[in-house]
Amino acid sequence: MSGLRLMAVHAHPDDESSKGAATMARYAAEGNEVLVVTLTGGERGDILNPAMDIPGVRERMSDVRKEEMAAAAAILGVRQTWLGFVDSGLPEGDPLPPLPEGCFALVPLEESTEALVRVVRDFKPHVMTTYDEKGGYPHPDHIRCHEVSVAAYEAAGDPEQLPGTGEAWEVSKLYYSHGFIRQRMQLFDDEMIAAGQEGPFTEWLAQWPKDRGEIMERVTTQVECADYFQQRDDALRAHRTQIDPNGRFFAVPVDVQKKLWPTEEYELARTRVRTSLPETDLFAGIES
Repeated sequence: MSGLRLMAVHAHPDDESSKGAATMARYAAEGNEVLVVTLTGGERGDILNPAMDIPGVRERMSDVRKEEMAAAAAILGVRQTWLGFVDSGLPEGDPLPPLPEGCFALVPLEESTEALVRVVRDFKPHVMTTYDEKGGYPHPDHIRCHEVSVAAYEAAGDPEQLPGTGEAWEVSKLYYSHGFIRQRMQLFDDEMIAAGQEGPFTEWLAQWPKDRGEIMERVTTQVECADYFQQRDDALRAHRTQIDPNGRFFAVPVDVQKKLWPTEEYELARTRVRTSLPETDLFAGIES
């Protein structure tokens, strides 16, 4: 496999390392070009690692997130670019407060789509990955990321749309990345409890919405990438303000994950090439 290009579109820095990171690391290691497009700067992200909640960090959060992103991209062996929009933050409360003026989720869809189409037409990816219609979880930037990605996938290949943003380029396939999979969490939780340890996902599983269903029913494509799980975790740890190295993300040993669930999961949402489901390769049906 060579000469193929994968573009992963994400809402914030750190999303690329928690959603499909091992897949990207694998494809990059195999000689393909991989580009992460980060739509916002993550400026409104909380400090979730107590060790980083120190004087001077919040004051330069924008620069810190850029430094973290650069470190994570280097670990994964991928390129990365910023689209330049401002993090919307995760509104909390009942009722929810209004979103901040000028934030990404409030930018007109036409404007953010044009910005992403410009990158698509420049990089010319064969495959794009993004989030599903619920954003993976209901963060306003994640939902907008889905909307922008789908709109850009459709518009980039149409020479009549958005003149001045480069030569039209048809992306062959668009996937939704699925990471929060109940079946996977249950499997890991059961394994840890059987080993006499605390189940890292017991609380999450108990609170799982009854109407959420099992996302595995939507999965069309499972990419084997266990050999890159350590790179994925190292990249995630590089986002030091966002990830607690002692948190539940790292509670299940990599060797256990490799044994029980060696893949990352995707849903083929759009395709312009013929392929056979289920798949084991995001580039299935594409010729370099």
